Amino acid sequence: MSKILIALGGNALGNDAEEQKDLAKNAAAAIADMIEQGHEVTISHGNGPQVGAINLAFKEYAKSKGEEIYSMPFPESGAMSQGYIGYHLQNAIKTELLDRGINKSVVSLITQVVVDKNDNAFKNPTKPIGPFYSKEDAKKLSKASGDHYIEDSGRGYRKVIPSPEPLQVVESSIMRELIEKEHVIIGAGGGGIPVIQEGNKLIGVEAVIDKDKASEKLAEELDVDFFFILTAVERVAINFGKPNQKELKNLSVEEALNYIEEGHFPEGSMLPKVEAATKFVESKPGRKAIISSLEKAKEAVLGKTGTVIYS
Repeated sequence: MSKILIALGGNALGNDAEEQKDLAKNAAAAIADMIEQGHEVTISHGNGPQVGAINLAFKEYAKSKGEEIYSMPFPESGAMSQGYIGYHLQNAIKTELLDRGINKSVVSLITQVVVDKNDNAFKNPTKPIGPFYSKEDAKKLSKASGDHYIEDSGRGYRKVIPSPEPLQVVESSIMRELIEKEHVIIGAGGGGIPVIQEGNKLIGVEAVIDKDKASEKLAEELDVDFFFILTAVERVAINFGKPNQKELKNLSVEEALNYIEEGHFPEGSMLPKVEAATKFVESKPGRKAIISSLEKAKEAVLGKTGTVIYS
């Protein structure tokens, strides 16, 4: 059987805790299908809306107190999001497995990912996080805080922060050991907590690593065969949102690179997904990546929908 890594999008997991619980059940069903078939499955997830909400909540609390000591740095906000999203996922997956008579341990790992302190991303923030705002509200927030806001996929404006490239998943070795013992692992949540290495120290930095790129790095380090990216849309499309929009069922690496060059995929949205999928497929012969929606996860697992990226 195959080794599979499934990356769940943060936006696809809902806007609040209750909605996230319900959507986690959908993901759990598709994940359990794969496990029931005998595949080794590892899960990662996004945290774009969640980490921004956590950070904002602490800022608002600090503002209400008239002081800044309660502001929560992004590394800590990322760790918090890994904890509560992982809790929902491991709970839902464990329940689904037991309902099917499968007794496997499911565990979430607080995961760190090494980045380069000289990465150019720190000079050019591009990663959308937190809630969506109107253009007018985004301008007001930007003026008040100095933060950057950009339009995101036609759904409104969101704050952006640096998104450096992932170099190494710190906890991938312990993940391999746990997977070999047939445990189900949830890791690299939200792209992992970004850290820089100075001697023996790992120091958290103010950034959010793109979860698709971090998931791809983890997929390589775990040597998986299939890389699933589950997001808010059923298939990758070119000319997205236009009258000539075209969904893609199959996408070769060569075609993907051409579409990237032509600018079909928005930065901070579909672009990193296609880039991550392409990089994974290129990393070793025989590997495939599939991009689809969380709602259609079961169909995508069976090859009935989604966009398949191949070499």
